[in-house]
Order: sequence, then structure tokens, then C-alpha cells
Amino acid sequence: MTLLPDTDEVTLSLPAGPEFVRLARVTATGLASRLGFSWDEIEDLRLAVDELCHAVIGPSGRDGVIRLHYLVEPGGLCVEGRGYFDPGGPPVGLGDLGHQILSALVDEHDVRDEEGQPVVWFRKKAATAQGTDGGA
Repeated sequence: MTLLPDTDEVTLSLPAGPEFVRLARVTATGLASRLGFSWDEIEDLRLAVDELCHAVIGPSGRDGVIRLHYLVEPGGLCVEGRGYFDPGGPPVGLGDLGHQILSALVDEHDVRDEEGQPVVWFRKKAATAQGTDGGA
């Protein structure tokens, strides 16, 4: 039995407050563990989700919603976070440190602005999908 076909997608909408980021991490962790990610890879993914959410909502949150889209790919997971906020809030986005953190944790990442709203995404492949033994 295949637990997750290559086309599985999960979308999660949350109030854009830091107290809800835990739900984003739990969703990513559950998907990654079912995909065969190692413990270290799951921890990297959890940190990457924190960084993604922080980039979209800022350190203290915003009025509005963050929508996270998790796309299960062969041997990996792609996560996109998109903000839907009231106009006039403080600017948010991925700074130099955020780029460095995501570069160390995931295989690819990017941030863009779409109609004044931040969009951040990353892709992480399981080490076994990259042809390594996952550190074992």
C-alpha cells in the first residue's frame, strides 16, 4: 500500500499569528515522516517552516491569514506560504539571515511579492531520494 501518492497536496489556512505556527510545523512533520525523512531532516524541515512562517507573518503576527500549501513530490516535499493581510501593515519578507538559514536547511527556496503580499516557498528532498544513505 502506498501511503502518499506523488500528487498529494495539503492546504492549511491559519490566522497569521505566531501562536498558530505550531500547526504548520506539525503538518510538515507528519507528511515528512510518512515520506521517509530521517529524524534530522524532519528537524530541518520544522526549522524551515518556522522561518517561512516568520518571513510571511513577521515576528509578532499580522491581521489576516497565512495559507500554507504542502505538495508531496517524489522523494520530497515542497511548501509554499502566502500571506493574505489587510493593507498597511509592516513590511515582511525573508532577510539575509533568513535566506542563509533556509539555504542550510532545504534544497531550494525563494521569496517573492505578489500584489503586495509575501510569498515564500521551499523544497526539501529526503536524503534517500538524493542517492545518499541519509546519514545512517
